[in-house]
Amino acid sequence: MGKIRELFSDTLVYGISSIAARFINYLLVPFYTKFFDPSAYGIIGLMYGGIVFLNVLFTFGMESSYLRYGADRERARDVFTSIQVTIFGGASLLVLVSWLFMPVLAPLLGLDSFASVQPDEITGPAAALGLHPFTGESLFYLMLAILWLDAFSVVPFAELRLVRKTLTYALIRLGNVIVNVALNLYLVMWAGWGIEAVLVSNVIASFLTVLVLAWFTADLYRGTWKREHFRRVLLFGIPYIPAGLSHAINEVLSRFAVNNMPQESVDRLYGTQYTADDITGIFNACIKLSVFMLLAVQMFRMAWLPFVMRQSGSDDAQKTFAEVFTWFNIAAAAVFIGVGLFTEQIVQIRIPLLDGTLIDSRYWMGLYIVPWLLMAYWFQGWFLNFMAGVFIKEKMWYVSGITVIGALITLVGNILLVPEYGMQGAVWVKLFCFMTMAVMMYLLAQRVYPAPYQMMKNVLIVLISGVVVAVGHGFGTDLFEPLFAKMVLFVLSLVLLAVTGFTEKRTHQSVTSN
Repeated sequence: MGKIRELFSDTLVYGISSIAARFINYLLVPFYTKFFDPSAYGIIGLMYGGIVFLNVLFTFGMESSYLRYGADRERARDVFTSIQVTIFGGASLLVLVSWLFMPVLAPLLGLDSFASVQPDEITGPAAALGLHPFTGESLFYLMLAILWLDAFSVVPFAELRLVRKTLTYALIRLGNVIVNVALNLYLVMWAGWGIEAVLVSNVIASFLTVLVLAWFTADLYRGTWKREHFRRVLLFGIPYIPAGLSHAINEVLSRFAVNNMPQESVDRLYGTQYTADDITGIFNACIKLSVFMLLAVQMFRMAWLPFVMRQSGSDDAQKTFAEVFTWFNIAAAAVFIGVGLFTEQIVQIRIPLLDGTLIDSRYWMGLYIVPWLLMAYWFQGWFLNFMAGVFIKEKMWYVSGITVIGALITLVGNILLVPEYGMQGAVWVKLFCFMTMAVMMYLLAQRVYPAPYQMMKNVLIVLISGVVVAVGHGFGTDLFEPLFAKMVLFVLSLVLLAVTGFTEKRTHQSVTSN
């Protein structure tokens, strides 16, 4: 259990910082849904979807390459410098290419119809400094600036994770979010800006983050660019490009599919008072509610891959990975049941300073998709767990193949189901995609690096959790007796999860003693 405690310790530090950062950042959700109408919020979702997709190209797998080869501390300086120089050249080239293709890319992000506030509506110091952008073209440039700056942060953050400077990592991440949120609040509420404030705030926060990371990793910049390191990290990282692009497709394609629904589909599913832009904004807001499961998976991921590499030479690594998988599912089940049962109550939490709710009532019509999203990201966590052995054995081309298959499922599924079922079709496709990828990764992992995962038990955890949430939604959304019934159901579910965890602990101890 000592190794599990080490992983838990790192996960807790990353988790606390991520929870704090996500919580502060999440304060922008009620802020955005109150000040921006669904169609404007839909543009934000599309732009950040584009950032997720393009970020894969801007970093081209260098984070994983550094985690793999930067672990050799004697060569860490040269590896670090080689990667950073490579990222500078690659990211700068991509900025130029993106600029050349802006007439094609901007309409995909909804920027061709972007209408900002007028200059005479701007007040305060921002107006005096003339810092306000007013066109879709300006927003596109800001998006490229975010991508370029964030590319330089990837490897320094990986270094902090690799050497277990978890507190430093956490504070820098938290500082980035605080600056971002503070600037959003100022630019929208006091300076009178529109959605462009979101990107300007992000650019400034990213720039400051690059400077702070450069200070903490300054010693590593004294290394030398070496061709052998350049070649090695590229060969390891290149498979992450199709894998990363496929992952980005799985994550964000649904937003673009919803945004491109024919108006007749929108009228049939949601009513004539809505447009595809409105539904995209509602869909984007509901995706934000899945942040709870995403956060659990993300905080686990930050500690998981460095932990995997540290344990890779251990004789009982496979048993350790199997035990981690069970505990991961118990934690994910608690998140799924808690958020899935109380979705309607969560969105109605009052935000006093905004005189509104956590998510504005204009967006509540999409809440029925939240449990499906939570389950989809749960299976994404399965995929991450099973990737441990594949990562150790350097079989990343297989990962690319699996994610490409997932991307094809996402592409075909969204084309077929979104026009017919709208948001519901999009989340069905996401769940099926991540479930399929998890199963394929499990089969691959068992072939190259078999581990004694207790699959029957873990599948049962998922099934029980799904039944609990389904039963809970049968109680309705009234805030009195049905809420009490949901609370009782939630407590009973937690007891069941605790018993499952205790049983796993006893089983592991018996195996160890034998």
